[in-house]
Amino acid sequence: MFSKLERKIAFRYLRAKRKEGFVSVISWVSLIGIMLGVATLIIVMSVMGGFHHTLLARIVGMNGHVVIYHHAGRISEYDFLIEKIEQNRIVQQHVSHVIPVMEGQAMVSAHGINSGAMIRGMRMDDLVKVMGTGQTRVHGNPIIQIQDDELVMGQVLARNLRLTMNDNVTLIAANNPTPTPFGSMPRIMSYPVRSVFMMGMFEYDSGFVFMTLPTAQRYFNSPDAVSHIDIRLKDARHTDAVRDALRDLLPGGFIVRDWRDLNQGFVGALQVERNVMFLILMMIILVAAFNIVSSLVMLVKDKSRDIAIMRTIGVSRHSMMRIFILSGTTIGVIGAVIGTLLGTVIAVYIEPIRQGVQMITGRDLFPPEMYFLSELPSRINPYEIIGIGMIAILLAFLATLYPAWRAAKTDPVEVLRYE
Repeated sequence: MFSKLERKIAFRYLRAKRKEGFVSVISWVSLIGIMLGVATLIIVMSVMGGFHHTLLARIVGMNGHVVIYHHAGRISEYDFLIEKIEQNRIVQQHVSHVIPVMEGQAMVSAHGINSGAMIRGMRMDDLVKVMGTGQTRVHGNPIIQIQDDELVMGQVLARNLRLTMNDNVTLIAANNPTPTPFGSMPRIMSYPVRSVFMMGMFEYDSGFVFMTLPTAQRYFNSPDAVSHIDIRLKDARHTDAVRDALRDLLPGGFIVRDWRDLNQGFVGALQVERNVMFLILMMIILVAAFNIVSSLVMLVKDKSRDIAIMRTIGVSRHSMMRIFILSGTTIGVIGAVIGTLLGTVIAVYIEPIRQGVQMITGRDLFPPEMYFLSELPSRINPYEIIGIGMIAILLAFLATLYPAWRAAKTDPVEVLRYE
């Protein structure tokens, strides 16, 4: 596409002489701007993608892809209902687990310290499936060995209550109060903590307590009933098919909602923030592209005599355009390649870098109570990285068109008339 002469002249113009130093400085600024813009965009989009993927994976993992409620607030004869659900053809194809859950809020008290918590009763083999993602760490007794009237508690909550393993905690629930001769009283029960889990998501680690399903049913005074049924899918892409099948299968009074309905505001906010950050950071690359325009325009003006001489010895207008297109695009390509490598490396090691900066500055740069996660996530998307690099190169190419056209339109007669 480019002849040897065109390549030689284009690369020669990239190495400006001392008297053309200002043009060279603008070229360097353009290259560094594209490099930093591409690197920043890759880092931010990788972290945003990590947030999106990690949060949704853990939220959906805890609550199921599809959830079944009843307008009465409780689902009785849930074993029969689960058996009926599992006989559905679409459910058999796409569902991995059907999990009955008894859930309610309570206040957890120990050592004079109180904290609100979500109490969730499940069969322990189902809880093992929920936590069996490879990211959850459990200390104490294995989950599968937890018996009735024993608790599994989030690590942050246990630390806030100053608990050690096998300490007792008191649960106080205002819902379904216990009737007494003196009136209704909150339900108050004491249980030992046998295991502590760490999921890496602050909301769960600081606010969830698990117990066996029969224990939760007794505590919430709802024998033989559950609050809802979680449906976990093999692939989230089949959510619509399973949700529609369950709506057709279940009788009136049942409410079927999927993970997008339950987290609609959260998912929408993440997507909007991701798109806005992409547009804002793309402006950095756009500004660098405008620097390429200015540097090439100045180069064309400075080299007008050379351009006129080359035109008189037979260099065509198209060759002149290709020379300056190659010169400017080379800046974009070098900046995009270096920026891509730099951004990818930082995105891969973003958590160690955060910890190092946090250690040096002594400041908490990523408070888990604000961001819901205890580690800064990053998810590398190769197609996204390639797309960002290609956009940067495309903008650099477009930025060369006007200066190249100006160079090609140079009239050698006008330039050399007074030489």
